[in-house]
Amino acid sequence: MSGNTFGTIFKLTTFGESHGEAIGGIIDGCPAGLVIDFDFIQHELERRKPGQSNIVSQRKESDKVQFLSGILDGKTIGTPIGFIIKNENQKPQDYEHIKDIYRPSHADYTYQTKYGIRDYRGGGRSSARETISRVVAGAIAKLILKQSGISINAYTSQVGDIKLLKDYHELDLSMTESNAIRCPDKLIAETMIQRIEQVRKAGDTIGGIISCIIKGTPAGLGEPVFDKLHADLGKAMLSINAVKGFEYGSGFEGVKMKGSEHNDAFIPNTSLDEMMMRHQTKTNNSGGIQGGISNGEDIYFRVAFKPVATIMQSQETINSKGEPAEMQGKGRHDPCVLPRAVPIIEAMAALVLADHLLRNKTNKM
Repeated sequence: MSGNTFGTIFKLTTFGESHGEAIGGIIDGCPAGLVIDFDFIQHELERRKPGQSNIVSQRKESDKVQFLSGILDGKTIGTPIGFIIKNENQKPQDYEHIKDIYRPSHADYTYQTKYGIRDYRGGGRSSARETISRVVAGAIAKLILKQSGISINAYTSQVGDIKLLKDYHELDLSMTESNAIRCPDKLIAETMIQRIEQVRKAGDTIGGIISCIIKGTPAGLGEPVFDKLHADLGKAMLSINAVKGFEYGSGFEGVKMKGSEHNDAFIPNTSLDEMMMRHQTKTNNSGGIQGGISNGEDIYFRVAFKPVATIMQSQETINSKGEPAEMQGKGRHDPCVLPRAVPIIEAMAALVLADHLLRNKTNKM
């Protein structure tokens, strides 16, 4: 299996299966001398781990990361950073009943077709548990970005048809962690949680949208052809399990506008920083990226998640012989992936920004 590495300079390679011994990763290209905040990294993992509330999977995992290399006396030494997270609460027996059955909207059939074999224990490599390695690497990427004043904040902005209609400028993003759904608007959050509870009790699942805001990005990040900054962000987000859509800036709504309405006009900036080539625009329909390169404005995007494919209802399907079969999900699954996906979105955004920040340094003498 190829395709397990992400990044050009700041690279992450992940390994492990959902119900194997451990999940882990190797980070290459991290600059030497970076002070590692272990408590911060563990906090990011706490935000992603299962069992946080009634609206997420009740799988019980401590998700404690163990670093194996690349760090000495709390600082990176420039060599590959290896780490693992043990799978402490494996329950492969929960999947014996689907060993020879293809679950609807899962990767069972496609993996079997491509490799001639599949890990039926929770999907193995296709399980969202793989994303735990991304959060570890993303936390380290955030530490790199913090040195340059770049911050990343994601939040749940829609569950089913329940939408948070406020612009992000109107929100107090510090309130995102104040509720189980990670929505910075208390009243909307309560309605979202109620909807997820209703869906969970019915043995069903529901999807939604996560919005992400990146502040402090300097102008000049991104490569102008195939490695456009928004293209890499799109690939990063679409590589996350259950993601069905990505849009940045005005996105699909931009098609309703005329060019005269959509263009971001430049305005005089009396505090121009010549070193950062930082000019301001009156509007930001571009989402902070023009020509594939950051322009210094806020980068903002939205990511759509489908309803989780595993439902606690009987479904018609087929087995590996193509014969009619019936199945019903069992075990511990998320009725809605959004609460735990928020830190994953931030992590993947951080990987992209850190990689381009380091790439940009190689482009300048």
